[in-house]
Parts: sequence; structure tokens; C-alpha cells
Amino acid sequence: MLFYLVAYDIPCDKRRRKVAELLLGYGKRVQYSVFECVLSSKKYDELCKRLRKRIKEEEDNIRFYPVSRHTLSRVQVWGQGPSLTQASGSIIV
Repeated sequence: MLFYLVAYDIPCDKRRRKVAELLLGYGKRVQYSVFECVLSSKKYDELCKRLRKRIKEEEDNIRFYPVSRHTLSRVQVWGQGPSLTQASGSIIV
């Protein structure tokens, strides 16, 4: 599982709404166009595939920032809003 910060800039209200609704199923909204998502590689691939169907790459911009555990522990949150999304612990299979 990896922690991703997903940010987008989509000028079309309809597409922006569809992207936001999709991302709500994969993570937590922390600002209007920013989500924190903890995803397995399978879920990440699924999300990317579904997002590609909802955007116009010539007009829209979506960015995925993977955040390592080391860096995640150094994130600072100031002001109002939700607390930092917690990444799950180690999984032994």
C-alpha cells in the first residue's frame, strides 16, 4: 500500500464533479481539488484507468504524488481541515 496525494485542475464543472466523486471512493478529500489516498498497486491501476475515462488530457491536469513512509511522517498540517490520512501498517501475507 502506498500513500498518494492526488491533485487536479479541471476547468469543466461536469468533469471536475465526476473526478471528485470517483476519488471519494478511493480516498479522503483534504482540499477542494486535493485527495489523500492509500492504495494497493491494483487499486492505483484501477483508479488511473477509471480516471482516464473521465478527463480530457488536452484540457485537464491530474497529478499523483507518491509519498514514502519516511516523508509522510514529516508532513505538517496547519489550520482547519481533516487530519492526515493514516497509511495502514505492514501486511504479512
